[in-house]
Amino acid sequence: MIVEPIGIIHGPFRTKDDCPIQPAFASNAPGRIEVFPQFAQGLQDIEGFSHIYLIYWLDRAGEVKLVRPTFLDDREHGVFASRHPCRPNPLGLSIVRLAGRRENILDVEGIDVLDQTPLLDIKPYVPKFDRIDQAAEGWTAGLDWRPKPKGRE
Repeated sequence: MIVEPIGIIHGPFRTKDDCPIQPAFASNAPGRIEVFPQFAQGLQDIEGFSHIYLIYWLDRAGEVKLVRPTFLDDREHGVFASRHPCRPNPLGLSIVRLAGRRENILDVEGIDVLDQTPLLDIKPYVPKFDRIDQAAEGWTAGLDWRPKPKGRE
């Protein structure tokens, strides 16, 4: 399998300690999605969507552990039951607000990604397809959603 980046994600976060753990904690953090020119035609009609999914390679994720504590809970959970970045295939997924487009550049808000992260794909968020009102929250139900202090695994 060969996966090639289609662009680069630019944002204000240079280190893991500075980076929010999910878009919900990113507030309105600005970002810029640079789509490589050879893929720019694929952005046609994206302006009609308020939000987009970014799929990216967590190129600075760290050591893979299949079971570990998360950023929100001291108890160990399987990596596939969490959103921890240290995964066998370090794929990241974020939903961000699309603020505008300038040719092959997308301006976004709510970025929770390290600057210079390789972008693999973009998909539009479509509420009638993507929203699931009765979704179960698993082990995260009832947790205090404030992240633990930085510097902890």
